[in-house]
Amino acid sequence: MKSAETFLQDADSKTFDPEHRRKINFNIGRYNDAVAKGFSQFDNHELGRQRASYLKTQVIENLDKYLIEFEANFTRNGGKVIWAQDAAEALKEIHKILKEKKTRSVVKSKTMTTEEIHFNEYLEKNGIESIETDLGEYIVQLAGQKPYHIVTPAMHMSRHDISVLFEEKLGIPYTEDAQELTLTARRILREKYLEAEVGVSGANFLIADVGGITITENEGNARLSTTFPKTHIAIVGIEKLIPSLTDLGLFWPMLAQSGTGQQVTVYNTVLTGPAKQGESDGPEEMYVVLLDNGRTNLMADPEKRQALNCIRCGACLNICPVYRNIGGHTYGSTYSGPIGSVITPHLDGMEKFKHLSYASSLCGACTSVCPVKIDIHNLLLLNRNQSVKEGLTTKSERFGFKLWLRAMKNRKLLNLPGAALKNFMVSFIFKNSWSKRREDVHIAPKSFQQLWKERR
Repeated sequence: MKSAETFLQDADSKTFDPEHRRKINFNIGRYNDAVAKGFSQFDNHELGRQRASYLKTQVIENLDKYLIEFEANFTRNGGKVIWAQDAAEALKEIHKILKEKKTRSVVKSKTMTTEEIHFNEYLEKNGIESIETDLGEYIVQLAGQKPYHIVTPAMHMSRHDISVLFEEKLGIPYTEDAQELTLTARRILREKYLEAEVGVSGANFLIADVGGITITENEGNARLSTTFPKTHIAIVGIEKLIPSLTDLGLFWPMLAQSGTGQQVTVYNTVLTGPAKQGESDGPEEMYVVLLDNGRTNLMADPEKRQALNCIRCGACLNICPVYRNIGGHTYGSTYSGPIGSVITPHLDGMEKFKHLSYASSLCGACTSVCPVKIDIHNLLLLNRNQSVKEGLTTKSERFGFKLWLRAMKNRKLLNLPGAALKNFMVSFIFKNSWSKRREDVHIAPKSFQQLWKERR
C-alpha cells in the first residue's frame, strides 16, 4: 500500500499548493481555449470520433493480423523489427545495437514508451549519454524530473522556473525572454545531433499497409533525431497500429485538435525504413521495437481492451478535475490522468497501482472528450471491481463493507436506537477519508420506516 499512501500525501500537497494550481490551470486553460477553436475544422466532429473509434477497435480486435502485415511490409522496405515482451527484453535488444555501433551518445525525440521502459536511466548506467531533444523533455531532463503531462512535459514550470534552471544548469545569464531560452537550447542540441551515433524515437502510429511509422511534432527535433544519426531505433507500443496510410487523413487532424487545438501539427512524418540507394537523407539502418510490456494483459480482457485504442492526445488529462488539482507527477506512473489510471494497473501491476482507479470523480468528462470514444470512466469502475475480486483491499475496508452489508440486509439492526452511537461509528470509520475535507455524515434520529409509521 506504500504507493497509495505516497499518492495521497502528494495529492494533498499539490492540491493545497496555490502556486502549482496557478501554473497548471493557466497552462491547461490556454490549451482548452485552443482545443475549443480547433473544433471548427470539423463539419461533424462526432462522426469523426465514431469513425476513429471504429478503426482502432477493428485493429485491436485483429491485432495479430495487422502486426504481421506491418512487419512484412517494413522488413520489405529494408527495416528490422524486434519483438519485446517486456521492458527488460526491449532494453537488452537495444543495448546490443548500441554496443555494435560503439555508441557514446543518443539523441531522442519525445516518446512515452522510452519513459515506460526507463530508457534514459538504463543508458546512464551503461555509460551512454541520452539527450532529450524535445524542448519540454529537455527542460525536465535538466531538472532531473519525469514528464508531467503526456503532451506537454514541462507544463508545471513557469518561465521563471525555466530561466532559473537554465542559469543554474547551462551557465547562461538569467533571462525570461522565451526566444532567448529557446535559442540557447537549440544551440546546444544542434551539436548533439551531429555527434550522436544513434537516434531514438517513438511513433504516433504504425501503418500496416505500407510498413511505416508516423511521428507528429511541432518543433522538427524528431526529424533531426531520426535522420542525422546513422542508426534510428523506434520504440512503439503494439497497439499503435492503424490499417492504412489513407487513415491518417482522419487521425492526424483528430490527434492535433484533441491534443493542442491545431488543425494539424507543424511536422508530420512517415518513415518506411532506412534510406534507399541514391537517397541523401535518412539513416543507414532502422529498427522498430514492438513493445508489449503488459498490453496483452489488457488484450485478454474483452471489457477493458478498448483502452488500447488510445492515441495519446492528452485531452482526458486537460479536462479532468482531479488531474487539474493534483498534477501529473502525483500519479507516480509513466501515464497520468484518467487514461493512465486505466492502463497503468495492467501495465505495472494492479496491486501496486489499483489506487489510481479510485482517483476519479467518475464525472465522465474524460469520456466525453476522447477522440476515439474510450469509455474511460466506466473502465475505471471495472478496474475497481477487479481489484476487489483479487482481494486487493485493506482489512478495514473489508470489515466495514461486511458490517454495512449485514446491517442493510437486517432491518432490525438498521433500526437499532441510538443515532448518536451510529454517528460516532461513521465519524470514526471515515475520519481519514470522507471527513478529512468534508463535514461528517449525520444519520437522522429516526429512520424512514419510523417516520412512516408515525405519519400513519
